[in-house]
Amino acid sequence: MDNQKPTAKQRVRKFTGNFATIACLVMYFSYIEQIIANFTGQPVSPVQPFFASINALLWVIYGWVKPDKKDWPVIIANFPGIIFGLVTAITSFVH
Repeated sequence: MDNQKPTAKQRVRKFTGNFATIACLVMYFSYIEQIIANFTGQPVSPVQPFFASINALLWVIYGWVKPDKKDWPVIIANFPGIIFGLVTAITSFVH
């Protein structure tokens, strides 16, 4: 059994990865406000959310096809971006 204590560098890396995952999720969930604006007659531009969804899709694909193992934090952090980005872009035309 390996009971070695993580190094400072490993702890910083883990914290940074966890924080980045949370920040990414918060960023994509913030599209909810823009979706509401779209439905209330104050549409936002569809360009940024559309390209954000493409970016998120590419990161999900990257995390899924990594040769050694799937990168679940990358997949989990970016999957909502596909959904919320597309919904925001599409609903900008519905007002």
